[in-house]
Amino acid sequence: MGESKSPSAPPFWRIILGRRLADLREQARMSQEGAGKVLDLSMATVRRMERGEVGLKPLYVRALLQAYGLPASEVAAFMELVEQANTPGWWHRYRDTVPAWFSPYVALEDAASLIRIYEPHYVPGLLQTEDYARSVLRAGQHRSAEELERQVVVRIKRQELLCREDAPTLWVLMEESALYRPVGGPQVMRAQIQRVLDASQQPNIRVQILPLGIGAHPGAFGPFTYFRFPAPELPDTVHVDALAGGDFKDREDDVARYLETLDRMTVQAAKIDPSREMLENALKKD
Repeated sequence: MGESKSPSAPPFWRIILGRRLADLREQARMSQEGAGKVLDLSMATVRRMERGEVGLKPLYVRALLQAYGLPASEVAAFMELVEQANTPGWWHRYRDTVPAWFSPYVALEDAASLIRIYEPHYVPGLLQTEDYARSVLRAGQHRSAEELERQVVVRIKRQELLCREDAPTLWVLMEESALYRPVGGPQVMRAQIQRVLDASQQPNIRVQILPLGIGAHPGAFGPFTYFRFPAPELPDTVHVDALAGGDFKDREDDVARYLETLDRMTVQAAKIDPSREMLENALKKD
């Protein structure tokens, strides 16, 4: 039997599920060689599956889970995750526009039940208007007009998850300075601030503003996003933004440090109602 290679599957998901397979194998006190014999494959193939280096073929995964002694209900739940990991997301049709490093981010965003964002410079992408997004993207690396418009489409389409029946909770921490950075001009900024204000009224969206007056704080090093998922197989994960891509962190101690930082900043930030007042004041500013 051949290996399943699925370039469209979010690599991060494959890595996480591969690690979970390794954990289950070890709990069953089975070696990689023994797992290979279950599948009539080499130990090297099992190792590659556990490292997320190849797509997870459902037939193989189910056989391993059963060999590891998982109850039928847990096997079914795990197989649902495998199906998701091997199914191209809606963003796959924009693969000529979405950078390879960003696809896993969108996959995690789409699967999360809780998204906490710290953004020091701009309004986060999930709350941007088209005109504001266009101005932000135009300020980045050189893009053709067509490529720019496709990236704007992707950014706005990502926001649809906030209105789904199973919409995640979005918790945003923004610097007050982002409200006064003139992105796209006064008219664009007024529409953008109104968009954030309107979004803050949704039951699943919380927006808190970090006032300039608080001075230095623990998150001032740069933007990052924390994800939590309903499936226990997917660990809490942090994405740290960088100029050329970004970095995913899922080690428990690393994630705990970022979560602690978010919690400390949340205490320093204006509460929900005062944050709305700050948005309203920014909206009135000429």
